[in-house]
Amino acid sequence: MAKTQDELKEMVALKALDFIPQNGILGVGSGSTVVKFIKAIQAQGIKVEAAVSSSNATTALLEEIGVKVLDPNSCEPYDVYIDGADEVNDDFEMIKGGGACLTREKILASMAKRFVCIVDKSKLVQTLGKFPLPVEVIPMAREQVARTLRTLGGNPVLREGCITDNGCEILDVHGLSITNAKELEDKINAIPGVVTVGLFAHRGADVVLYATDDGVVERTK
Repeated sequence: MAKTQDELKEMVALKALDFIPQNGILGVGSGSTVVKFIKAIQAQGIKVEAAVSSSNATTALLEEIGVKVLDPNSCEPYDVYIDGADEVNDDFEMIKGGGACLTREKILASMAKRFVCIVDKSKLVQTLGKFPLPVEVIPMAREQVARTLRTLGGNPVLREGCITDNGCEILDVHGLSITNAKELEDKINAIPGVVTVGLFAHRGADVVLYATDDGVVERTK
């Protein structure tokens, strides 16, 4: 029997509990699947020594269940970062940022020895770009960045009513078919006024857990 997307997210969130380090810091991302992961930590009574968090909302949820959240500046590189994605390809490259936390997510991913991506089967793609690519921008640079993104073949649209935890704005770039994710990540990150682009290609996932109707599949790079 086919599972709902909500049920698939719950399945992969439970599987992700296996990757929590017994002694050490856990990096926690953001989004609906991560919310289920945090709730599963509480429901299963799992001890998390300390965490670093990619968003104010995630920090609040972690503190609510009694997890100490650290400032990443006070941490050394740590073992495991667990987060979702909007799209994942066969090379473990991702589009992230649908929840507007891409910059902090990228920082935490860069600090982690292992990145475990948790998704349902609908997020698996052959080619990235059907999901609009988020680009976090400094507000005064928004229109100049948008002009430059158009020269790369995209159609950037301001995400209305969205101010990130960093006080910035998001341009969602439609109409891209991303065949060289690393190259595009470099090009967009080099545009003055871009904080970061939601392409996680240079620092992709190390493990992808994806939920199907028959269970959770684990793929390791």
